[in-house]
Amino acid sequence: MENEQKAIYIGLLGMGTVGSGVIEVLNKNAEDISKRVGAPIKLKKILVRDKRKTRANVDTALLTDNFDDIINDSDISIIIEVIGGIKPAKDYIVRALNAGKSVVTANKDVMSTSGKEIFCAASENNVDIHFEASVGGGIPIIMPLKECLTANVITEVMGIVNGTTNYMLTKMTEDGADYNAVLKEAQKKGYAEANPAADVDGLDAARKAAILASLAFNTRIGFDDVSVEGITKISPTDIGYARELGYVIKLIAVGKNINGRIDVRVNPALLPTSHPLASVNGVYNAIFVRGNAIGEAMFYGPGAGSLPTASAVVADVITTARNILRGSLGKNYCTCYDNKPLCPVEDTKSSYYVRLLVDDEPGVLGTIATTFGESGVNLKSVMQTTREIKNHAEIVVITHLVEHRKILCAAEALKNLPVINVLKNIIRVENEENLNG
Repeated sequence: MENEQKAIYIGLLGMGTVGSGVIEVLNKNAEDISKRVGAPIKLKKILVRDKRKTRANVDTALLTDNFDDIINDSDISIIIEVIGGIKPAKDYIVRALNAGKSVVTANKDVMSTSGKEIFCAASENNVDIHFEASVGGGIPIIMPLKECLTANVITEVMGIVNGTTNYMLTKMTEDGADYNAVLKEAQKKGYAEANPAADVDGLDAARKAAILASLAFNTRIGFDDVSVEGITKISPTDIGYARELGYVIKLIAVGKNINGRIDVRVNPALLPTSHPLASVNGVYNAIFVRGNAIGEAMFYGPGAGSLPTASAVVADVITTARNILRGSLGKNYCTCYDNKPLCPVEDTKSSYYVRLLVDDEPGVLGTIATTFGESGVNLKSVMQTTREIKNHAEIVVITHLVEHRKILCAAEALKNLPVINVLKNIIRVENEENLNG
């Protein structure tokens, strides 16, 4: 039988969407959580900006606007950080760890930029740091990479990890709507912020890519190490041609071990319709993992939202509380024991989709093919489209596997050809030819 003396007390930093979800999950599932831990979990204090703000179903006696009230409370052994952003969240996390309190966070910004410092603080003070909710919302992926898949040598991790952009690309694919129209709809539905740059420019996904690649390849990879390209150049025309060629366009976070060098990036890509990620639509997320023992595995589910994210946060709280009761804190040490070099983006290899608007006259295709060839780019397929454009034709090519520097060289050469009106778009193509290329 559990009793009040055995309770594990927690402090909650932030009571926004995720913080409110954490409170709801803790209250709704209190009995089961208590049984799973072996002791009750009790919320002792909640840090908020404005204590005077009306909040439903919350005891106002728990509220504080002073972090010191939480850090100095000797009863509190676990602090949950769901404020988000770098400041003041990072400072709060480090101070909590240095005060001997374990931390559960959903903060991708802090973990992708200061992971080493955070883990060092946890190790030095023999406490836990858990961050399952930092990638994929309610999808379990951090623990699988840190523990469940450690018998494998991971060669690839690829994910749809931003629900906003996935929703937008899904609507563009299904409805034929253009980028600006679906962005406004996403903002109206609350999927995109008034300033959507973090999502549409790929920055949110890049932070998650850094975390996933660090875990998958046991090498410290920061946000600044990730090559990033967003979805702002994707048009319904590109999506339509991709469909004709047997692909869908997704914004993907990619980590690959290429002969001991780590390729980590975020970019739009044409995925074959047979790829497990191709059918992940709407605001859902999924992470695909390839290992030398398990083969292929995919983790799928809601990538954001109050309760899905709170599910991951509270699960980390349960794990930490169990460790407290069993005297086993500090065992979830940093797994970035390796120091694999990064693969410069210029050295990465991919197939490419290239769309060109050209003069509609004899010999143009030959000139284009020659220009690609002189840049070291071999063409896999060439399609002259049926779109009616006055005095011009639209050409779509798919290349064979080629170094990124060579496709950039080809692009510059093509732009200088008199027969090329506009180089409309260049998009990576992910297929079996790319694996370990």
